[in-house]
Amino acid sequence: MRRKDRQVVERNEIIKIIKKCDVCRLAFFDREYPYIVPLNFGFIVTDDALFLYFHGAGSGKKMSLMANNPHVAFEMDCDHKLIKREEACSYTMEYESIIGYGRICQVYGQEKLLGLKAIMDKYDAGANYNFTNESVANVTVLKLTVEKITAKRLKLNC
Repeated sequence: MRRKDRQVVERNEIIKIIKKCDVCRLAFFDREYPYIVPLNFGFIVTDDALFLYFHGAGSGKKMSLMANNPHVAFEMDCDHKLIKREEACSYTMEYESIIGYGRICQVYGQEKLLGLKAIMDKYDAGANYNFTNESVANVTVLKLTVEKITAKRLKLNC
């Protein structure tokens, strides 16, 4: 990372940033250009791993790209605030961001339910919700096992 002064290294701080982000962008390998798709997500943290979960249709471009190559990159960002300065080239932006890499796969059974619960908890923590067998059968759940993650933050006190 070029800007070490903005790097966030503590795991708990990285998780705090992930909790604030609403969208995770996944980048898949395609032939000539990467394919990037913004998705809602959930996550589960264990003692030694981080898993991101996504839901969607069981067919389409991301599914076919995933089948060809399960290696993906991801990005999420939040807390944007424009900082104006006297000179235009001195403007800056406060932010927090996450970039990472990992392997993605489709999950089934109990792990599928676990992923769906993680997604619901991300956006509506503490709510009472249930899943019908039909709704679970009609949705695809993907799990990204994070292999590398970096975080950055720029917060100014002005």
